[in-house]
Amino acid sequence: MKAREIMAHVDHTYLKQTATWAEIQEICDEAVKYQAATVMIPSCFIPRIQAKYGDQLKIATVVGFPNGNCNTAAKLAETAQALADGACEIDMVINIGMLKAGETNYVTEEIRALKNLVGDRILKVIVETCFLTEEEKIAACHCVTEAGADIIKTSTGFGSAGAKLEDIALFKANIGPGVGMKAAGGIHTRAEMEAFLEAGCTRLGASAAVKVLHEELDQ
Repeated sequence: MKAREIMAHVDHTYLKQTATWAEIQEICDEAVKYQAATVMIPSCFIPRIQAKYGDQLKIATVVGFPNGNCNTAAKLAETAQALADGACEIDMVINIGMLKAGETNYVTEEIRALKNLVGDRILKVIVETCFLTEEEKIAACHCVTEAGADIIKTSTGFGSAGAKLEDIALFKANIGPGVGMKAAGGIHTRAEMEAFLEAGCTRLGASAAVKVLHEELDQ
């Protein structure tokens, strides 16, 4: 797989708490140069990115991040503002505690509410696999599918572990046919990126992608 093919699946990500506008511009410049799928950035920077880069790149952001346990109204408000500012993809964190308590209807309806707001734009649902049992991961797959979300995503990158191939295999066996998969968190090598794509992922959250692939990309 060529480096450019890999980058076409990458949400070029920078979500550190200390992120500055200078760092975000660097991420955006790389995303434009190497044709990443999106830039995945904190929502406060969306208006500046939109003003500077326009339609040169696609902007994605996160809501309810990273813990997922704010109320649904707060997630909806974050989403509405992000879309108004220019985001075209939203990655939401589920309410992990509700899922673990067996309150799957709450989780499903929250996802559905955000998807209704997002409309034709892409909604990715972060289920934070590191905190879930296998049974809970399967339940999360059903919630995401029933709610009509576009992509199920493994991790925030802020939990105790990131993406694992066995979780992608479990997702693949339990999501509906219209749901894509995104691996994120702890993806540091070209081999790992290729492995997740070959396993069926349609997106990768990989802040290290350009660093790892830049020599090939610059050829």
